[in-house]
Amino acid sequence: MIYGNIDGIKNSYIEQLEELYTLRVPQDSLLSEEVLNYMIKFTDLTEKEISVGIDRKGKIVSVAIGDSTSVQIPLIDIKERKLSGVRIIHTHPSGNPKLSALDVSALLKLKLDAILAVGVDYGNVTAINIGFCRVVDSMLEHDEIKNLSIDEVLNMKFVERVRDIENSIKENDVVEDNRERAIVVGTDTYESLDELKELVKACDASVLDSVFQKKVKIDPAFYIGRGKVDEISYLIQTKGANLVVFDDELSGSQIRNLESVLGVKVIDRTILILEIFATRARTREAKIQVELAQLKYRSSRLTGLGTVLSRTGGGIGTKGPGEKKLEIDRRRIKDDIYDLTQELKKIKKTREVMRENRSKQSVPQIALVGYTNAGKSTLRNKLCEVAQIKENNVKEKVFEANMLFATLDTTTRAIRLLDNRVATLTDTVGFVRKLPHELVEAFKSTLEEVISADVLCHVVDGSSETADEQIDAVEEVLAELGVREKPTVLAINKIDLCSEETLNKLREDNSRYDMIEISAVNDINLDELLRKVAALLPNKLKKVKMMIPYADQNQVAYLHRNANIFNEQYEEEGTMLEVEVDEEIYNKLNNYIIEEL
Repeated sequence: MIYGNIDGIKNSYIEQLEELYTLRVPQDSLLSEEVLNYMIKFTDLTEKEISVGIDRKGKIVSVAIGDSTSVQIPLIDIKERKLSGVRIIHTHPSGNPKLSALDVSALLKLKLDAILAVGVDYGNVTAINIGFCRVVDSMLEHDEIKNLSIDEVLNMKFVERVRDIENSIKENDVVEDNRERAIVVGTDTYESLDELKELVKACDASVLDSVFQKKVKIDPAFYIGRGKVDEISYLIQTKGANLVVFDDELSGSQIRNLESVLGVKVIDRTILILEIFATRARTREAKIQVELAQLKYRSSRLTGLGTVLSRTGGGIGTKGPGEKKLEIDRRRIKDDIYDLTQELKKIKKTREVMRENRSKQSVPQIALVGYTNAGKSTLRNKLCEVAQIKENNVKEKVFEANMLFATLDTTTRAIRLLDNRVATLTDTVGFVRKLPHELVEAFKSTLEEVISADVLCHVVDGSSETADEQIDAVEEVLAELGVREKPTVLAINKIDLCSEETLNKLREDNSRYDMIEISAVNDINLDELLRKVAALLPNKLKKVKMMIPYADQNQVAYLHRNANIFNEQYEEEGTMLEVEVDEEIYNKLNNYIIEEL
């Protein structure tokens, strides 16, 4: 059986490749000249990688077209303290024998005896690189022997080396180093590059270094200049990085070219943000939205994303609901996009019904919007405590943490305003600079809570050095949603962490807004925030005078709980009240109304 992508490969080629299974390799040799000639021949004919798996008895156990990730080899439990007993030999049609990040990942994760990359150029072998596992400080790492000739490889006695490696594994308490160590690259602003570092950390990866290049013209092949590519390559070697993250969106061919030269996984800002969303999504709706965004982004890049689409590569860019669909063709992706879009439409209808019900009940709607990690979820939880409705006191708090995109799932809770009106408070997903268009589109059903809101509370992290830029980024997304002109309160949060100089600058730069300074954590000015919000909400209450007979005093208690009482007097017939009520109470107690004020 020939594994991998055999679409478009002639049946005669497949039949000839299957003859490889009849060949044998000497047990003390990495490969035979006969096997190598087969691989070179079909690499030249198909212009694809040919991969062969050989066990320690010299038997060929797998033949694949595409890359080594297609070879069906089970992961070996590290507790067994041994290698897989299989070596992989595969060709690189580019002629470059350098082990890629994908090759190294397969070597370590599959515990291969060895992995060989054969550079092939117009039917000739340019050189062969070999990767072996090794134990360094109880960590399994790789060792690469470079630029070998065919004769050097054919004559290499590798059995003793493999035996030494297994002995090292047995003697040490070996653990896998699955950490991702990144170098971030930016061409926009240093502020944007700093934010990229935080995004990388939000994916539990470490940032080893950063590279910045102010670009006027984008290089079509590498996005940045070739000199910067060489600089990054040097940093990868000296710092031990295994990931490069670009601050701007790359094309599929740029990712492929960069990975080919750098030999490590390359991703862009969009992939990184999609990864965070995929990791943090909790509800069915959020997972569908993330998967839809992933599919839309990847549909045009199937031929370009090399290491990112690897099953064995792992790490950033391979998690989340979309992982099972990473290597399917465009037609299947289009079908999935259609199905997910239809499912989101159903959820959208459900949300519309809920909003209509709230509208019928004359319930004002408030939406918290703002940059990611501005403190929206903390503020939402505090406001629900301060202004909670008794029957809602068992409602679960939303997750809050000092990290980017801690909250993806929209939640709506009822609160009681200081004027005794009931309103809904919705916590929404945070925005960010260069928020991928695919995510804005996918999260439209969630963001419609913002569209339908009566008032927006724009929460800003006042302690951030880039608060003004964050405000602008949020305004851009609000403009895209068509809600920039909605009544808005600008809540400058975390003032307990701000200097007076910073606050003065924020006041000066944002004087055009209805602004208030708060601290959600320390309960500073939350009542004043509620007053400001209430003042902007449409007042759908009616002011009336009621006479409640003494026999129906339970209705007086009901009004005290649910209405605004301005005057209360005890008359002979009963209790006279001047109250402000909503439509529901107005209809329910209509018989007691003696005058509309």
